This record gives sequence, structure tokens and C-alpha cells, in this order.
Amino acid sequence: MLQRTFLALSRAGWAQDLITQMPVSRQMARRFVSGETIGAAIAAARALNAKGLLATLDFLGESVTNEAEARRAADEYLRALDEIAAGGVRANVSLKLTQFGLDLDYDFCLQNVRRVATHARSCGNFVRVDMEGTLHTDRTLALVRALHSECGNIGAVIQAYLYRSEADLLALADAGIRIRLCKGAYQEPPDKAYPNKADVDANYIKLAQLLLDRSANAERSDDGRIPPLAALATHDEKMIAAAQAYAEAHHIPHDRFEFQMLYGVRRELQERLAAKGYAVRIYVPYGTHWYPYFMRRLAERPANVWFFVRSTFAK
Repeated sequence: MLQRTFLALSRAGWAQDLITQMPVSRQMARRFVSGETIGAAIAAARALNAKGLLATLDFLGESVTNEAEARRAADEYLRALDEIAAGGVRANVSLKLTQFGLDLDYDFCLQNVRRVATHARSCGNFVRVDMEGTLHTDRTLALVRALHSECGNIGAVIQAYLYRSEADLLALADAGIRIRLCKGAYQEPPDKAYPNKADVDANYIKLAQLLLDRSANAERSDDGRIPPLAALATHDEKMIAAAQAYAEAHHIPHDRFEFQMLYGVRRELQERLAAKGYAVRIYVPYGTHWYPYFMRRLAERPANVWFFVRSTFAK
């Protein structure tokens, strides 16, 4: 119930107006958000690189209401790619299609993302398209397929809590499209998503194994900065251990997959995996539109919620 409440609040305008004015919420958001500018994100990525970690930069924003705002988002990603290249930072970028105008017009969104993917290719870099709610799933996958056929340097995200995800993962992997596998962070009805955590976990392990198999047999990229086919996004040590055991049993080299985690979450685990020779990429968000992202992080981890509540009502 608590998780559903925070997911609902992430979409509520009145709650955003209230919570973003609380000093404690801004303070807590800084745990999960690197800062408000590309400079802050690049600095965070450099610090991660120094610890042997990779990064993917995300300019926060979603559900834009006009084309000018969507174009500004694309412009920011062009700047981010230039900064990554100029600084020699080991990072790529991740973006949300509703920030690029998907809810306004599919063709407009496609053109907007094409600008970023084309520029990323000229920089020898890679673009990950984040997955949002199921209202956007089909259009998101269609856009990724279209741009992959043009540029080849664009990947998708599959959410293990959806019933449809196995079919989507196999289709994408067989097309050579790079996949980040996560559990899923949006509120979905039981006719579309597994309602029980145990079922989500079991499906995650199953999909991770399918993805590892295909990544082991995929063609290697000529550009070391472009990640392998399989990216396993989880902070759950049981999921990580299951992936490690499967890769070892099937002789899948470490460079055929990477683990991905969120900025500010399980830092010690991130560094421990990197020290063991695994590629670990950290999702580094930045920007002023941090509220929906912050609320989803609270929904994911009860300890974060209780810290927030205690801080809010402390005397």
C-alpha cells in the first residue's frame, strides 16, 4: 500500500507543489540526483570512473506538454554527449520518450530522438531509451526498432514485472538490440504485471538467463564504450548472485554483460562488484525536474520512506 501511495504521488501535481518546497525533500533528493547541471553530472561520472565504475547520464524530465520543451531536452542531451566526449568520461546517456514528445506526436518524438542518436553515433557513444508505463510500451519499442535499424547505437529497457516481457526481450535480443533488464518501477494493473514480488523475482532470473545466453553469442562491438547486449539493473543481491552463478556455469565472460545500479543506492555493493572484475554502470540523473524520479525511489525502498517521514515531522 505504501509503495502504491508514493507511485500515485509521483503523478500528482498538488503533491509535487507541496513536497518540492520541503527542505528535507530537496536534501534527500540530492542522495539520488547528482545535481541540477550537466557540470554536476559530469563531475559525478568522473568520480565514479575513478572508482572503476561506468555511468549513464539522465537529464531528468518526462511528460512534456509542448514541442519547445521537448526540443530543449534534446539540445541538453547533445550538450551532454559533447561534454562526455570532451572530458573523456566513460559514460553514455539514457532518456525518456515522454520528455522527447511521445505524448504529443510519435513522428515528432522520433525526429527528436534521432538527433540525439545520430550525434551519439558521431561521438562513438550509445543511447538507452528508458521504459515508462505500459501506455507507452508499444510505441517505445517501435521507436527503438526504427532507430536501431538506422543508427545501431540505441538500446531499450525491459521490465521483468510485465507478463509480455519475455516475448519482447527475445524479439529485441534476436534483432541485436541492447537491453537493460530491470524489475519495473511503475504502478501497473494485475492483468499486465505480476502483483507478487516472488513472481517478479522469478521472472527476472528467467529473463536474465535468456539475456545472458544471447549476449554471450552476440557480435562484439568495435567500440569499447558501447555496452554489451545484456545490462542487468538490480540492487537485489539474490538477483545478482543468480546472474553470477549462471554466467560462471555457462562460461560467459564478464565483458559480455554489465550490472547497472542507481546513483546513491548500494554504493558499497557497486564498488565490491567492480573490484571483482564486473562491469558496473551507474545511472546518474541530473536536472531540476527531480520530483517524479525521487518519489519512485521512495516507493522502491521502505527505508527511504521512513527516513523521509521522520525527517519531515521531526520537531
